Amino acid sequence: MRGRKLTPNKSLKLLNNARGQLDAVIRLIHDDAAYVDILKQILATISLLRRSHTEILKKYLEECLDENNPKGNGENRTKALTEIMKYMEKNF
Repeated sequence: MRGRKLTPNKSLKLLNNARGQLDAVIRLIHDDAAYVDILKQILATISLLRRSHTEILKKYLEECLDENNPKGNGENRTKALTEIMKYMEKNF
């Protein structure tokens, strides 16, 4: 998706929510909140980031596999899918 302008979508909303959630985590730490409350907020932030990641990956794969997209055909498709598989092997 390099070079593409992303329009406001589900993943962007999730990232903005994660930013707010992270700010809340920082405030909790500054306020010496209970560890369990901090941990819950961190997990909520991670969940939002994962959901955003999934949405962006889904859009990327749709673009790569689109038969009508000239960049999504042949060698480019194979290269993109190979790149994604290498990333997934390292990170999941």
